[in-house]
Amino acid sequence: MSLPSSIKLIRPKSLLKQEEFAKKLKVNITTVNRWEIAKCIPNISTMKNIRAYCEKYDLIYDLAEKEWLSAGLGEK
Repeated sequence: MSLPSSIKLIRPKSLLKQEEFAKKLKVNITTVNRWEIAKCIPNISTMKNIRAYCEKYDLIYDLAEKEWLSAGLGEK
């Protein structure tokens, strides 16, 4: 699975549209859209926000984190 797919799994499980999910994470809707179509990836600060969101709503975060780290982003 890829990071965009992992993010796509988190958002619908929350029953949120991209715009609503973006507001929860304090990012622009365009940013969420770009993550989901693999045009860009979240930075470390945003990944922390995604983790906090998942923990708050009892959603699985591990897969997104694994994909993010496997992309080498955790090393930067």
